[in-house]
Amino acid sequence: MLMKHLLICPSERPAVSLLAREQPLAAIPLLGQSLLEYWLSSLAASGVKEVIVLAHDRPKQVQDAVGNGSRWGINLELIEESRELSPAQALLKYASELDGNQVAITVLDRFPGEPEVDLWSSYRDLFGALLKWMPKSRTPDRVGVKEISPGVWVGSHSVVSPKVTLLGPCWIGNHVHLSGGSVIGPNAIVEDGSFLEAQLEISNSCIGPNTFLGKYARVMGSFAYGSTLLDWHSEVVTEVPDPFLMCALRHQGQGRAARWFARASELYSRNKEEAGMLWKQLLLNKEG
Repeated sequence: MLMKHLLICPSERPAVSLLAREQPLAAIPLLGQSLLEYWLSSLAASGVKEVIVLAHDRPKQVQDAVGNGSRWGINLELIEESRELSPAQALLKYASELDGNQVAITVLDRFPGEPEVDLWSSYRDLFGALLKWMPKSRTPDRVGVKEISPGVWVGSHSVVSPKVTLLGPCWIGNHVHLSGGSVIGPNAIVEDGSFLEAQLEISNSCIGPNTFLGKYARVMGSFAYGSTLLDWHSEVVTEVPDPFLMCALRHQGQGRAARWFARASELYSRNKEEAGMLWKQLLLNKEG
């Protein structure tokens, strides 16, 4: 049994650069949890007690995502690197701290137990891997995600109108709001904190965390992150300039409050209940 494991966080991956705009790849939400969290859960289940995490890209965000490992009963040490090391370089550099017969080294570019697909090789491969991983994403340490019908998962504190049609496979994260008349799925992922207005169609697509989609939007075969829409077939990227159509509800930049106020005010003139839900969503995102 391996008692130590070394995890190497990926730095730049040009093929999926859109995803790393605001968070390092090791920490971005994939079906509600980061790849690093999935690996720590898997390692804990296999009996690993000590993990060293090597991070070059925004190590503080990586540390914030997992803390000291106590959630998994693991002693976790994060080491900031000046660049991403290869497994051979990492073993050579930390040979004095690691027992070579009792350590394994993993680059965080695959889901645990899924060695055949490099997540960061293309958006197409990533989306396919997410669909395959969907039934396995409810790790033993994870609570609040329920399979409400075959192939349809909904997270805690989400508001789903009874007039929404969910077609599996379909994943709805935590604190998501789905308005009536929408058809979500098949092959749809809506990450945590997103707010989707009425009469939407989403299939073969991933809606990123804290993303707003306006009424009558159709998202097919794409990643939608904030105001950015990317077709994962052609990898054509479109920036949507109108926040009434699509935007980020939560952003690391400043000066967004006026935009949210305008959006909620415009919505209030049409539907007071929807406006109230949007305000609640904004406050939840701000607190998180």
